[in-house]
Amino acid sequence: MSPVPAKPTEKPIEPWRQRLIRSLLYGRNVDRAAKARARVGLAMLAFTSVYVLIGGRLVMFAIGADAHSARRAASQEVVATARPDIVDRNGAILATDVKAASLFGEPRRIIDKDEAIELLTATVPDLDEAEVRERLRTRKGFVWLKREVTAKQQQDIHKLGIPGIGFLRENKRVYPTGNEVAHLIGLVNIDNQGIAGMEKWLDNQGLADLHRAGFATDRLQKPIELSIDLRVEHALRDELLKAKEKYHTKAASGIVSNVKTGEIVAMVSLPDFDPNNPKEAHDPDRINRLTTGVYEMGSTFKAFTLAMALDSGKINLNTSWDARGNLHYGKFTIHDSHPLGRFINTKEVFTYSSNIGAARIALGQGVEAHKAFLGKMGQLTRLRTELPESAAPLVPRRWGELNTVTIAFGQGMSVAPLQAVMGINSLVNGGYLIPPTFMKRTPEEAAALAKKVIKTETSDKMRFLMRLNAEIGTAKTADVKGYYVGGKTGTSEKVINGRYAKKRVLNSFTAIMPCDDPKYQILIMLDEPQAIPETKGFITSGWNAVPTGGKVIERIAPLLGVEPRFDLPPSERLILAASRTTQ
Repeated sequence: MSPVPAKPTEKPIEPWRQRLIRSLLYGRNVDRAAKARARVGLAMLAFTSVYVLIGGRLVMFAIGADAHSARRAASQEVVATARPDIVDRNGAILATDVKAASLFGEPRRIIDKDEAIELLTATVPDLDEAEVRERLRTRKGFVWLKREVTAKQQQDIHKLGIPGIGFLRENKRVYPTGNEVAHLIGLVNIDNQGIAGMEKWLDNQGLADLHRAGFATDRLQKPIELSIDLRVEHALRDELLKAKEKYHTKAASGIVSNVKTGEIVAMVSLPDFDPNNPKEAHDPDRINRLTTGVYEMGSTFKAFTLAMALDSGKINLNTSWDARGNLHYGKFTIHDSHPLGRFINTKEVFTYSSNIGAARIALGQGVEAHKAFLGKMGQLTRLRTELPESAAPLVPRRWGELNTVTIAFGQGMSVAPLQAVMGINSLVNGGYLIPPTFMKRTPEEAAALAKKVIKTETSDKMRFLMRLNAEIGTAKTADVKGYYVGGKTGTSEKVINGRYAKKRVLNSFTAIMPCDDPKYQILIMLDEPQAIPETKGFITSGWNAVPTGGKVIERIAPLLGVEPRFDLPPSERLILAASRTTQ
């Protein structure tokens, strides 16, 4: 029996959905083998494109190594960032940024480090070989080798063609005026960060935070306008340099202040330094004596003593004081440098600078009243300005009658000279205590900050006394014709080993001009002036600080727009009479 043939296997019926998808993907009657070959070719093309892209990027990184390193430097190292210009009140540039190249190395990319070190140190002799070797032998990707190289050094190093050695352009702070405004401007460190003066103040105002956040990297920043007048600054410094040399002083300093706004127009402290050479700033003799130093201001403090008593109404300009002999207080004896041996009135206490008269006036007011008045005048607490450098006054811990006696004529209490300037301004500007500033300030802004501390009529009397002192008293040699100058002298013996040294003095002279309507105060300080033939052996303020002040006034008055007026009446008629008429 023959076998029955098997029935052919029936092809399963394809669902209509799959037929539809296959038709859409491949179409009808398509060679699926050709489609497979096309897919393989497309995949190969995609992989080839990726590898070409990677290779191209590697070439770009190799060509742009400096830019890549710069980005890494910015993220791994401190890079000097941009700072706004600082200008004086007339727009003259005091501090600005320039671009400077800095040398860096990438130790991982340097093939022969010994050869690189030898070539670099031969090209740049001031490179420390040991330091360069130590830095290049690290495993870091980026190290600084020298900040701020010269253009010639950069060109010579480029010619060496050392792989892994490059340059990064940074902002370098420069000071076109050099020493002129050193103590005021301050300086920056190698990373362009403020470390002293107005530069440090600028960082404290938020610039440092902007740099850290990366929002202050360009130079399109608004300049910082100061109250300083560079022309006045130069004239003041020039005269102080001459005085320092002439009188063989240890130091010399001065301030020019606007009495109505509190603006500091000029400030000089010698010896100073060049902020372009930061090493000089570390010399302890080059401190800013006007804000960081505190001193016994001598007889200039008598202005506060007399203003206190006149403002109280208990005395007047003609009140008499016993100056027939020395004043004995306990074991201490108070004497006058030029004793008159008679009763003197309040005007004579000021013009003849009587220690005995000042002491009696202060005692008449009482210890608490004296202390309260000096506190009101801002002399007992640290003065805060834009400058970060400031010193607190040295005030007696236990303030008794003896302290009041000595402080009345400027001994036994030390203040920063700028602090005293602020107080004297209030004595002559109508009685308003205005905080000093190194920024430009309008009269309206000053008025909003002003605090009334003495009566207007008291201020009139103080202006009269200062002018009278230039007419007949110790300030005569500063009476520059046409500018109606007034002032007060001060000579304080320095404390050496716990005792006052008669031959080592700190002289000061504070002047105002013009006395009938004061606009500016000038403070001159000379530290340890020596006797010369011209001073006839004397070392007191009237022989050195006062004539120096006169020369400063003669030079700066025209710069400040103070017009000379001649044939003016004496202070008794011009100031006191006008004051009585107004009242």
